[in-house]
Amino acid sequence: MNQEQRRTTLIKELLLEQRSNLNVPHDRDSQEMLLRGLMNIRMPRKTSEVFLNMQNAYLQECIKEKGITDIKDLHPIKEDLFLWRGDITTLKCDAIVNAANSQMLGCFIPNHRCIDNAIHTFAGIKLREECFNLMKNLGREAKTGEAFITSAYNLPSKYVIHTVGPIVGKSLIEQNKKDLEECYLSCLRRAESKKLSSIAFCCISTGEFHFPNEAAAIIAIQTVLKYKQTTNSNIKVIFNVFKEEDYDIYKSLLS
Repeated sequence: MNQEQRRTTLIKELLLEQRSNLNVPHDRDSQEMLLRGLMNIRMPRKTSEVFLNMQNAYLQECIKEKGITDIKDLHPIKEDLFLWRGDITTLKCDAIVNAANSQMLGCFIPNHRCIDNAIHTFAGIKLREECFNLMKNLGREAKTGEAFITSAYNLPSKYVIHTVGPIVGKSLIEQNKKDLEECYLSCLRRAESKKLSSIAFCCISTGEFHFPNEAAAIIAIQTVLKYKQTTNSNIKVIFNVFKEEDYDIYKSLLS
């Protein structure tokens, strides 16, 4: 079965599950948008092994087509510190960090451009199911600064570490800074508790949560450096950026 056949079959199954009368579009771009949108709005629940196997084959091929970047092929900008600009869902390392919300279930907005949406989309529907069970056992929403670890499913990384970043209001306050620092520390502790050798941080809170980019980068770098110095940790840290603006900020600060 080729990718088009997998895609149309998955769409039909999800439309049937949603009891929708929508027709499957004929062009690839529309099909990809519809499939992603249907996955984004799907509530966490179990599904058949047949569906999961087809989804997994489809998503893994999608990621291969985008191109996988292995941490082994990256060059450090400082000892054990890397700066990489690209799609975090294509990064092969022990753990990638997801900027999540307090519900910790992923983004339900169809085709939204946030990192939470991208990670849940390309990991597949099992990620939301695991997050749902994790939150159910926790018995409450996640707090700002907390971090939780899950499998990465179809992503090249082994794990996803989800953290809830601070939401900045009209102006940046001291508590926002402390909360963001705690996000980085919580993620590093989670990674170390699993004895992971590498972790990739996205720019936590700088998108939808409105944390100023340079201030966030300063906290990220200072927190990681202080953690490694005080704990003698050898964990490799990738600062993953998507925008050129963030790349320039991190490059300037790290050099």
